[in-house]
Amino acid sequence: MRIKNLKLKNFRNYEDESITFGGGLNVVFGRNAQGKTNCAEAVFYLCTGSSPRCRRDKQLIRHGCDFAEICAEAEGMYGSVSIDARITESGREVRLNGNKITRNADILGNIFSVFFSPHELRLIQDGPDERRRFLNVSISQLSKPYYVALSRYNKILEQRNNLLKNRDVSMVMDTLPVWDEQLCKYGAVVACKRAEFAAMLSPIARDIHAELTDGAEELSISPEKKYKGDEKQLSKRLFDELSANYERDIRLGFTASGPHRDDLDIIIDGTDAKNFASQGQTRTAALSIKLAEVEIFKRMSGEYPILILDDVMSELDLPRRKKLVARTDGLQTILTCTHAERVLYGKEVTKIKIEGGKVKQ
Repeated sequence: MRIKNLKLKNFRNYEDESITFGGGLNVVFGRNAQGKTNCAEAVFYLCTGSSPRCRRDKQLIRHGCDFAEICAEAEGMYGSVSIDARITESGREVRLNGNKITRNADILGNIFSVFFSPHELRLIQDGPDERRRFLNVSISQLSKPYYVALSRYNKILEQRNNLLKNRDVSMVMDTLPVWDEQLCKYGAVVACKRAEFAAMLSPIARDIHAELTDGAEELSISPEKKYKGDEKQLSKRLFDELSANYERDIRLGFTASGPHRDDLDIIIDGTDAKNFASQGQTRTAALSIKLAEVEIFKRMSGEYPILILDDVMSELDLPRRKKLVARTDGLQTILTCTHAERVLYGKEVTKIKIEGGKVKQ
């Protein structure tokens, strides 16, 4: 999978620019605050339908403008694909190969990408919601059934939580089983897919982490053990768990158990990375997980995703930089940095300089 070109109009600090990418390592460089990360963000947006940096699309529109446009052409093992997104204050319009699409699910799976930046340290350091976000973004690109099940689960969960706030307790008790049957059906799909993904992720991340640390540390990743089994078993287990806690949920006013409370255990040398890892250990573990994600995409889709590395070189020592660059062989990589010469190490690269939202290719 590779992206051939990217067109940006009124996107962030870009007025009207086009960028042509090479099939290997693309180094997007320039001084700070020139628009390098904005370029990486645009690519990821067309892959997933969402930004890794903001929740509202209208924040992507250039200051003083009414709209933003992002367009890209890519090619993969099944042929060429074009995606165009026009974003306005009131919403967005997305076209896939010229045809208008309305569901985010139809954006996913056309161009695969893995995004890594220093902010991804939240994957290790922050609460469970960051690790769920990582799982959701990654698995949704690979599995539309997962994305659909997750979306429906979240909608039903919102309705269940609204119901729990009703003061008519008798009505709530009578209605909850109706919602829970559907909630558990979709929740079981979500939990099963996450467990499958974690089972693939753990050994690959462990091996990459051992390579990056020269075998000095061991990384292990596992989902919480309470959700195991096939979809049918999990659906029943979730239903029984919810049924046993009606009074608790009514008292709290929200649903206190289920896949929306899931977490991943990330362990370095037998200790919880969240609480005990140093900054360097956290950085290496997060990078190992992201590089493992790349290998899972290759295993499940048959081709490598586009690897987006945003400002990661400044966070790594020289040996790890060299190992990271070596791992980009065979896949298209978009790497942003302040000085291109720091990451070349004799490799052939496409250099793209950004100055004030202008491309100097």
